[in-house]
Amino acid sequence: MRRAILLICLAMAATLQGCANPRNDVVEIQSQPRTVYTLAPGDRVRVIVFGQDSLSNSFAVDSSGQIAMPLIGLVPANGRTTAQLSREIERKLRDGYVREPRVSVEVEAYRPFFVLGEVTTSGQYPFVNGMTVETAVAIAGGFSPRARKDSAQLTRNEDSRTITFEAPINQPVRPGDTILIQERFF
Repeated sequence: MRRAILLICLAMAATLQGCANPRNDVVEIQSQPRTVYTLAPGDRVRVIVFGQDSLSNSFAVDSSGQIAMPLIGLVPANGRTTAQLSREIERKLRDGYVREPRVSVEVEAYRPFFVLGEVTTSGQYPFVNGMTVETAVAIAGGFSPRARKDSAQLTRNEDSRTITFEAPINQPVRPGDTILIQERFF
């Protein structure tokens, strides 16, 4: 009899363990210092080549992670900071095109973020600096009547891997994030 009760208790504990919501990812993500922004497909950058107005323009990072510039062609941008990209453009221009190039690169438009689930209008929206999950939901028209309003499921690409975690409503949003507002059960 005791053995049967013990087995039942172990089975219930194992079942409840599967229902537990791991919070380690949230703590890990929130405790990380704000990393330097790296470019990815969907971003738009403004490149200024000082003294060369014909080379200065806005360029979109294409789906392969590159920008197409006059004279030097494709320049890899994916995973690079704006400073790294400006150094790469200078290096390519120095190879027979411009004697002493000085290049400045700045992000003109960030890649969009996505809001799905129990919001008024799901979809893709332009990123705004300083956004949280709550402001992203407000941009999407607010919560639906059935929405869970205390947290959201957030999916983010970080260091060439995709992370999905339960995020509090005040979690900062980054460009390219996907926010899923789940349905509440009561």
